[in-house]
Amino acid sequence: MVEHIEDFYAVIPAGGVGSRLWPLSRADAPKFLHDLTGSGHSLLRDTWNRLEPLTGPDRIAVVTGRAHRAAVEAQLPGIPDKNVILESEPRDSAAAIGLAAAILHRRHPDVVIGSFAADHVIRGSRVFEFAVRDAVEVAREGYICTIGIAPSEPAVGFGYIKRGGELIVEGARDASLVERFVEKPDLETAKAYVADRSYLWNAGMFISRADVLLAEIEANNPTLHAGLLELAEAWDDRERRGPAVDRIWPTLQKIAIDYVVAEPAAEKGKLAVVPGHFDWDDVGDFASLAKLNSGGRTDLAILGHNARVLSDAASGIVVSQTSRVISIIGVKDIVVVDTDDALLVTTAEHAQRVKSVVDALKVTGRGDVL
Repeated sequence: MVEHIEDFYAVIPAGGVGSRLWPLSRADAPKFLHDLTGSGHSLLRDTWNRLEPLTGPDRIAVVTGRAHRAAVEAQLPGIPDKNVILESEPRDSAAAIGLAAAILHRRHPDVVIGSFAADHVIRGSRVFEFAVRDAVEVAREGYICTIGIAPSEPAVGFGYIKRGGELIVEGARDASLVERFVEKPDLETAKAYVADRSYLWNAGMFISRADVLLAEIEANNPTLHAGLLELAEAWDDRERRGPAVDRIWPTLQKIAIDYVVAEPAAEKGKLAVVPGHFDWDDVGDFASLAKLNSGGRTDLAILGHNARVLSDAASGIVVSQTSRVISIIGVKDIVVVDTDDALLVTTAEHAQRVKSVVDALKVTGRGDVL
């Protein structure tokens, strides 16, 4: 049996629509509520199952929108009510993770928290657990620690972390200071990063003592910090919580935690990284979904409990939520997503452009299919 980390609390930000996975992922059913891997569970449930051996069922908090509360609780029947933290509207990751940190710090002043996205896919749970345990040891020493993924290819869809000097922390086998973050590169630059071996993919996982994380937010965005503390002070009083959220939450700056915490901490020598030698994907578009479900083969990946697909000399992915027969003949790297009210046909090469369709639908007022 895996031993729980007694001072550790996992936070799962479950937000975002995943617009590049439209029409499968919608505002009322975002990608973290879908089974995209054939595991039989949603990505959210898979994330919970991966974290529970490290924390136990009582020390996982989920930050999600009010509209998704029922779906989240249905998929996570073991989650305590106090650990469902509801946003009135999306305010990005700094507010979501910062609020969880502020609430948990009031409840447990010495707590170490780890943030893990609800909609990522990780294979290699034991290796993942080793990386988290190393990161917790580093965080206890007062660093903000991220888990960087050892690149398996020169991917251009991910940001990168450049490792700096080695960091010696008892109990952590391989930790380094972070020299800098790098935005998504072009292909030639990504090839150079992989050859360099000091670059890791940025998977957006952050592990820190709650007080250290909050101090970094205060140093870089004192207005955001003040709002989070005021919310946390009212949070566990049911009568005060709702009015406080309605009054304060919409005023918080909408900004990613990378800009408020990670990048400034790296500049101060307070950000560390441990490598994760497990398979990881953020399932950012249908090209990555096809690759994830093909197992490296070149045939057609099919998702959908009742999918009826006929194929001949075809490759790519078909996602079906209808009973229609879909026939794919002689086409390579195709993407077909068939739902009751919308049909998407594209190719893996153009999968990133699906977001532009969603943006166009917003402009034309077609909210009924979003």
